Amino acid sequence: MPEPLINPWSSSPAVDVEKLFSDFGIEPISPILPELPEIPYFMRRGIVIGHRDYRQIAAAIKNHTPFHILTGFMPSGHPHLGHLMVMKEVVWHVQQGGNGYVTIADREAHAVRGMSWEDCRAYGKEYLACLYALGFEGTTYFQSKNERLKDLAFEAATKVNFSELNAIYGFSPETDLAHADSVITQVADILYPQIDREPAPTVVPVGIDQDPHIRLTRGVAHKLRMFTVEERDGYISVRSKNAPDVALEAVKKAFFGAKKYEGHVDIRGGSCADVSAKVRAIERAHGGFGFFTPSSTYHIFMPGLTGGKMSSSIPESIISFYEPESTVRKKVMSGITGGRQTLEEQKRLGGEPEKCSLYLLNLFHMVTDDAKLAEIKRKCMAGEVTCGQCKKETAERVVAFLKDFKEKMDVAAETIKV
Repeated sequence: MPEPLINPWSSSPAVDVEKLFSDFGIEPISPILPELPEIPYFMRRGIVIGHRDYRQIAAAIKNHTPFHILTGFMPSGHPHLGHLMVMKEVVWHVQQGGNGYVTIADREAHAVRGMSWEDCRAYGKEYLACLYALGFEGTTYFQSKNERLKDLAFEAATKVNFSELNAIYGFSPETDLAHADSVITQVADILYPQIDREPAPTVVPVGIDQDPHIRLTRGVAHKLRMFTVEERDGYISVRSKNAPDVALEAVKKAFFGAKKYEGHVDIRGGSCADVSAKVRAIERAHGGFGFFTPSSTYHIFMPGLTGGKMSSSIPESIISFYEPESTVRKKVMSGITGGRQTLEEQKRLGGEPEKCSLYLLNLFHMVTDDAKLAEIKRKCMAGEVTCGQCKKETAERVVAFLKDFKEKMDVAAETIKV
């Protein structure tokens, strides 16, 4: 059986971004940025590079209309700097007016990583402490404790079969049922804000490797709708997918002059957006969900200090929020750089910051001032600074950041009850 294109549970970063974009319809996010009232640094610096349907989120931010922001964390180990980007994206969207949701994916950790429920709770609290330390406000929950989520997952499961899971994830007859169940639970996670509150555009910031979950959920959200609303030449057609006839009749009555046919209602006049809103309300009044198809953003990986992806399964690659200062300094000083083989070559040719794990650490998190970051890059490429000197400066930034952040986490941890 061929390997799936992307394995969301792998510690390898081997994802062909250009192929992923072309094969699965992920779009570059840069054309949408001018539509935002402010552009966060992680979009400005090209860390967040792609999206699905983010334009509806940009419109909600600009127009101050409701939207949700959700992401999840699998508590399979201590949180580390590799998790920080998604957390920052969530907090920024909350600050832009989004309703914040964070799920601790303990069912996934238990099914896929074999984590005990006790460890899932302990690590999950650490992730929540990180989020609150960054200023997160909103709803948080553990999958295993959310009964409404489980009911939604059961409903979502009626729209997914094993052939689809095999096509998306490469599941085989040997795949545990609990693993498949954890996937359906993640689908429910993504849709959950729309049953906890009102249906509204929902954005899920993820790493590129998590796109299979987004594709699956978008399909399920569509399948769970009673109607589709399509703009035709001169009219709008509301077509029944699995709606009861009484709901289709309600659509006809809601629009003056509408004509009902077998399985659809045609409406002349009015905007597609207004018709969609009324149809969604009718759907919900007749027991449907009325889901908006979720949106997503995609960020590149912050590479591990040893190269490759930052992963808890490779301790040398990560910087955990709970490591002592001496260990942090040692890891930074041992990090892979984009320096040349000799000092003479470094001065003559300059370094290659795009290959340097320390420069990218600064780009992702440690240097917030764009001008200062540009100067670090310039000096590296001009050969004006050695890798040893840059490592020492970066180590100081990391140590100072972690000291301040850990203090905020400790304060936040006292308020978390699970």
